[in-house]
Amino acid sequence: MTERIPATIIDTVDPRKPIRLTPAQAGGPIHTRSFTGLFRNLRLVGAGLLFLLYFGTQWLNWEGRQAVLWDLSKQQFHIFGATFWPQDFILLSALLIIAAFGLFFITVLAGRVWCGYACPQSTWTWVFMWAEKITEGDRGQRIKLDAAPWSLNKLLRRSAKHAVWLAVSLATAIAFVGYFTPVRELIAGLFSLQLGPTAGFWLFFFTAATYINAGWLREKVCVHMCPYSRFQSVMLDADTLVVAYDAARGEQRGARRKDSDPRTQGLGDCIDCTLCVQVCPTGIDIRDGLQLDCLSCGACIDACDSVMDKMGYARGLVRYTSERALEGGRTHLLRPRFVGYAAALSIMIGAFVWALDARPMLSLDVTKDRTLYRENTQGQIENMYSLKVINKTQQRRDYLITLDEGPFELHGSGEVSLAPGEIVDLPVSVALLDSDGVSRRELRFAVSDMADPTSRVSAPSTFIAPRVR
Repeated sequence: MTERIPATIIDTVDPRKPIRLTPAQAGGPIHTRSFTGLFRNLRLVGAGLLFLLYFGTQWLNWEGRQAVLWDLSKQQFHIFGATFWPQDFILLSALLIIAAFGLFFITVLAGRVWCGYACPQSTWTWVFMWAEKITEGDRGQRIKLDAAPWSLNKLLRRSAKHAVWLAVSLATAIAFVGYFTPVRELIAGLFSLQLGPTAGFWLFFFTAATYINAGWLREKVCVHMCPYSRFQSVMLDADTLVVAYDAARGEQRGARRKDSDPRTQGLGDCIDCTLCVQVCPTGIDIRDGLQLDCLSCGACIDACDSVMDKMGYARGLVRYTSERALEGGRTHLLRPRFVGYAAALSIMIGAFVWALDARPMLSLDVTKDRTLYRENTQGQIENMYSLKVINKTQQRRDYLITLDEGPFELHGSGEVSLAPGEIVDLPVSVALLDSDGVSRRELRFAVSDMADPTSRVSAPSTFIAPRVR
């Protein structure tokens, strides 16, 4: 007979208290409460700077053109005085790697704080929540409006909310597409209904994406769609600063009179007002411990601190702290993982700055003609080539085209003058001066700036000749 292990049911629910589900557990819409505080102000300042950067940069001009513009038709990326080309995309890859390591670094230091203060998804979600407040009222009014039957008042409020959402979404789309199409031409075409199909499609796409993500999906993007919420936990340690509830100080929870002594009632500092839950954009209860849904935005800290001030208690019942500090230890900032990420990030930034400064402002691509070889009027064997030369500077430059050492002679244009950002394809021929019977040889073309000989690039190719027996 198979021996069975007896099971014991442990009931952890206090029958004297009603079961209370958080908005995240209930699965319904999350209506956040308005609040003020230090971390809200920090988020507003940070978001304001990011919005100014995002919406304002494209309106700056530089030497007669848009200062920041990714011109896909010309395959040029302008950032103020610098122009980048497809050949420079390795720098973009390096920049993305640096951004990833920067995210790892900040996560080890302060958890998911990027999500709470700078992530576009959460930033635009806060804007959409503000639109809800000004059109439908604060949290209690919105809950009542949801439960109320449809009426003219409800229709008007809902219509106003969605109108603001769509206006913000369209402005976001215009700003984004404006970095790929000159923004002034884009807006002129939009108002004159003369947008091209490509620009029109991307405007519609990004308007819809912003409206759906920030208006309807909201915290679902952060919790279920964003991979960062899943792998961030492996980067946290006992010294990482996270938003945490001090259970040793707060328990037992319970209501009390402001002038009473909670210790005589066996209570902690938490009055169980649930304001920390009501202001949370993802609808969690921070008192349940660290959760992957937490954005580290500090909203619950502001709400709790305001209650502590009213009760005359010390702030910090909910605060940025580490697991080690909650257990009575001391947080160690300089630890191996943190120092390692900082060192790697510093090295990568230094290498990127060096590569950016050292990148050639001249490009050369060599393509050999399909014809293997031919014989010219002097009886020499010739090969034909096409040289693609790009002037990456912002000034007109004169270049000299040469061949590196070898038994070859260059026929064709030896000098070329290019305007800023100009690309030219030059057909040239190379004659073999001294044949020793070798059918395949290596040669190298070089292009140098006549005003600055240190600005020089070269590219290899192959010379084909008949084999002599």
